[in-house]
Amino acid sequence: MDSFDFLDDNDPASPAIQIVRDAGNGGEEAWRSQLPKLLPVMPLRGVVVFPGTVAPFTVERAASRQLLEELLPKGRLLGLVTQRDADEDEPGPDGVHPVGVLGNVLRMMRQGSETLIVLIQILERVRFTDFPETHPYLRAAFEILENRLPDPADEEWVAKFNNLKESAIRLVTTNPNIPDEAAQAVNTMDDPVLLTDFLSTNLSIELPHKQQLLEQTDVRARLEEVQRIVSNQQHIAELQQKLRDDVETEFSDAQRRAYLREQVRAIHRELGEDDGGEEQTEELRERLEAARLPDVVLEQARRELKRLDIIPPASPEHSVIVSYLETLAELPWSALSEDHFDLELARRVLDRDHFGLEKVKRRLVEYLAVRKLNPEGRGPILCFLGPPGVGKTSLGQSIADALGREFVRISLGGIRDEAEIRGHRRTYI
Repeated sequence: MDSFDFLDDNDPASPAIQIVRDAGNGGEEAWRSQLPKLLPVMPLRGVVVFPGTVAPFTVERAASRQLLEELLPKGRLLGLVTQRDADEDEPGPDGVHPVGVLGNVLRMMRQGSETLIVLIQILERVRFTDFPETHPYLRAAFEILENRLPDPADEEWVAKFNNLKESAIRLVTTNPNIPDEAAQAVNTMDDPVLLTDFLSTNLSIELPHKQQLLEQTDVRARLEEVQRIVSNQQHIAELQQKLRDDVETEFSDAQRRAYLREQVRAIHRELGEDDGGEEQTEELRERLEAARLPDVVLEQARRELKRLDIIPPASPEHSVIVSYLETLAELPWSALSEDHFDLELARRVLDRDHFGLEKVKRRLVEYLAVRKLNPEGRGPILCFLGPPGVGKTSLGQSIADALGREFVRISLGGIRDEAEIRGHRRTYI
């Protein structure tokens, strides 16, 4: 070829990689007859390519540009190999992997003065045996690596191949990162070499792992490893799809409820009714969500809120539910304090606040000692009995001070009705 074969301006120069089934111009025998003794080698940063694909590359390094400019007037074949360190600008023989691929340059165009974009067809795996020339770019002696295929009549091998095809089709249909056309391509592939290389190209695999797959010439071993990767990624894709479906369902349900509430408010406005009940319900909902209720209590509260949405504010039951929910929101569900079981401190506090009462104070210290030894146990309820002014309330205050807890006093003097202590039933109006 005497001149550059330029790409059209509208052709994409993206890193997309396409699958091909043809060896290209003149078939396989054509390029095999053109193999040079030394192959110009272009190092690749952060990418591993596989035979049977066509890939575009953006070339900016001076050595790689010179390689392409000197190559095309004479031929189209070159070697591509992944460098070990992507940050190295001019890798030598030790800076690249020993196994790469043989490529055929299909088209090329210039982009500015220091950038070339080339479209390269990947033909075969090659092993670079020697690098007799390293300047201005790498030139290597090489050998083509032949794939070792199992016996086509091996039933176990056929079953593994079919299983990989089925797994791959399921994966590409559930993974949004893989184009839909990939499922059709996989379904029509009957060549295990082409299938494993296609999947190795398109699956999300770490770079060192991809290089291992490229270097593996045993097709059975390569297929088994690709099957393991496909199964793992299929499991991950199914979990991700389930999470997306759950989020969409919850979001749609929330949208539906918000829409219906807005419709209810619109109806109230048309009827000239006060929509303060709706605002009260929303306020209760926010207070209950912020109260950190136990799951069982929160579920019951949400059921009552749903009932509140459909019960007219004029109904007596509406006020009963509101009172019930306000009580739930006001209770200190998550307000806890830590006990400090210091028996010596407790004794000092009791002696400071009370003169005498040795028997009572000794019993209180014993009570605290039991609580210290068995903090998870249900301790007895202390009951102080005596006439007014003998120190019942102050003893409780002293115990709270010794434990570092807040002291709350509820006076039941003059209470005669049991319901005033335990609370009225919810049907009471």
